[in-house]
Amino acid sequence: MSIVIGGMIGLGKTSVADILQSHFTSKGIESKVFYEAVDDNPILPLYYQLTPEELDAKRIPFLLQLFFLNKRFKTVKDCINWNNPIYTIQDRSIYEDWYFAYVNKNLGRISALEFNIYEELVDNMLEELAELPKKAPDLMVYLKGSFDTVLDRIMDRGRSFEINPELKEYYFEVWKGYDEWVMKRYDASEVLIIDMDQTDVVNSRADAIRVCQDVEQKLNEILFSVKKAHIG
Repeated sequence: MSIVIGGMIGLGKTSVADILQSHFTSKGIESKVFYEAVDDNPILPLYYQLTPEELDAKRIPFLLQLFFLNKRFKTVKDCINWNNPIYTIQDRSIYEDWYFAYVNKNLGRISALEFNIYEELVDNMLEELAELPKKAPDLMVYLKGSFDTVLDRIMDRGRSFEINPELKEYYFEVWKGYDEWVMKRYDASEVLIIDMDQTDVVNSRADAIRVCQDVEQKLNEILFSVKKAHIG
């Protein structure tokens, strides 16, 4: 089965992915995490560090969206081709890329023409994936949190290019519409919502265990529904 971890910047997608893999491994279940391309991303620091004028001149936001889209498209194919582990876990999915591009368009960082080209490319990629088995995830684990929690977690993890106070407006623009996008637009899979205001999987073992149990229960419900549909 395929799991994607979605949610706002800083809320702990990678930590949740790692904890789920450890949980499955402890039960003798084969799994693999496919991480978001952050540390080896040459464009991301520029996106956070350059002035609005420099971003516009170099078209950095558009380049960043293309970079992530390309990496996530490869991740989906890698998941499909990965020696059939029982679980694959993706640190963010190709489906969320559209939302980030949409926010950047609304902020004027991506032009209407660039966004149209981007959407056509996404549609073309998803049509290509439609020819492959299991292109869509079985479950999105959506990490939901207040804006204060988002800012606190971003500061806690301390990536230098993410903690510029001037980025607060950008983070808010991404955050304010994320829940609505998941609830009203995302339809690729079932969604399990984790309240990150009340959850700290890094510092609380009890929270980590609870998240793993909730994910496992949801996956079992999905499997049951699939089997029931086949029998019917």
